[in-house]
Amino acid sequence: MSKRPAGLFITGTNTEVGKTYVTALIARDLVRAGRRVGVYKPAASGCRKVDGRLVSDDAVAVWEAAGRPGRLQDVCPQCFAAPLAPHLAAAAEGKRLDEELLVSGIEAWQENFDVILVEGAGGLMSPLGRRLYVATLAQRFGFPLIVVVPNALGMINQTLQTVIAAECFGRIYGGNNLSVAGVVLNTPTAVSDDATLARDATADISRGSNRQELSAHCGPPILAELGWQSDRFDSDVDWLSLAR
Repeated sequence: MSKRPAGLFITGTNTEVGKTYVTALIARDLVRAGRRVGVYKPAASGCRKVDGRLVSDDAVAVWEAAGRPGRLQDVCPQCFAAPLAPHLAAAAEGKRLDEELLVSGIEAWQENFDVILVEGAGGLMSPLGRRLYVATLAQRFGFPLIVVVPNALGMINQTLQTVIAAECFGRIYGGNNLSVAGVVLNTPTAVSDDATLARDATADISRGSNRQELSAHCGPPILAELGWQSDRFDSDVDWLSLAR
């Protein structure tokens, strides 16, 4: 591929952990800092039809956050309707996921941008074909990973598994291992107040200790935390310095 701007690859410990929300906030931070931001989502499923064309709401969100650079269709060139992994969603429509386009589609963002943000689909090891994974794309692009983690029970195990998978990926599947720039902790649902927590035995009280415990066990740093529906990170992060 041609020489491109530096970039970050935003992945998560699973699907529905807030990758799009985090990607959009990173884009906004960079735009506020005067940076020209390209955004790319190689493929998306669960898309809706608008004027006879499938559109990814995730792609729209990050595109708008970045100031609507380029063309929306270049943000996510492969959109599918079924809420399945992209290659399965494509098959459900009688199509095939274009594996070459997954990689070459980023070329639309190689000029006139300071940084490219790529948002993966699902988790790092989510399959995109027979021997193709989200991690494979991250490896091909060479961008450091930002791992989005839900502040919920079980997140420590999920995060460590994702980090270990990144660091061992090249050894198992060939090529280079993946670099993890850091972790963003995201609050996926509203947090009950103390009185409610005291009454509700099913409340997730792990939220109070998850960050401290993760810091003690996770090699890559916790870069920032997001409260429920917060429009800013709890700390300033120099995202451009993390990009490569």
